Amino acid sequence: MHGNYIYNLDLFDEPLQITNNIYNAFFFIVCLAVPGKVIEIKGRKAKIDYGGVIREADISLVEVKEGDYVIVHAGFAIQVLNERDAKETLKIFEEMLKNA
Repeated sequence: MHGNYIYNLDLFDEPLQITNNIYNAFFFIVCLAVPGKVIEIKGRKAKIDYGGVIREADISLVEVKEGDYVIVHAGFAIQVLNERDAKETLKIFEEMLKNA
């Protein structure tokens, strides 16, 4: 990492600009389990909020309700986290970003 940019020559021709958003910083670099909050459910799909970045995921593998935190892999919610664990995990990721 250099300044506000990440270079990974194997994956990208251009640097990725990092924002203060955990999802943006980690999603494209490595596969980390970043908790997201379910903000809307429609059938088998849910909108997941990763600190302001909204993505859609299939929730057919877990029992989830709006307000729950989930871990998503390959477009599927694979685990539901309690709020305390999710917030602690997000806090750790934020500290990692600050110290990077």
